[in-house]
Amino acid sequence: MKKLFKFYPTLILGYSILPLVASAQSSGQVTGILNNVLANARTIITILFVFATLVFLWGLISFIAKGDNPDAQKKAKSIMTYGIIGLAVMGSAWGLTLILTQYFGVESGAIPTTVR
Repeated sequence: MKKLFKFYPTLILGYSILPLVASAQSSGQVTGILNNVLANARTIITILFVFATLVFLWGLISFIAKGDNPDAQKKAKSIMTYGIIGLAVMGSAWGLTLILTQYFGVESGAIPTTVR
């Protein structure tokens, strides 16, 4: 029974996406789905980018404010490090999203087609 509960979300997801894929014979539906995924990815990346910037700034303010306590400065340095790592990851995700949209032609509203 536990295996069924582990498989259940996959089953639900499969049954909800498969009809869309099977009935997506016109390019408008596929382009619409890809544009929705792209818009959601850009929104999520932007929110995470802002969050990573706030984490870095929080660490910087803590570092400056705790100038006399070495232990607090060490903690603030680690917070700033995590913020910088987050910024690097989000910058990479943003660049990867742009590369994929240009490669697949989603940004212009077209879908990839075969050349005959």
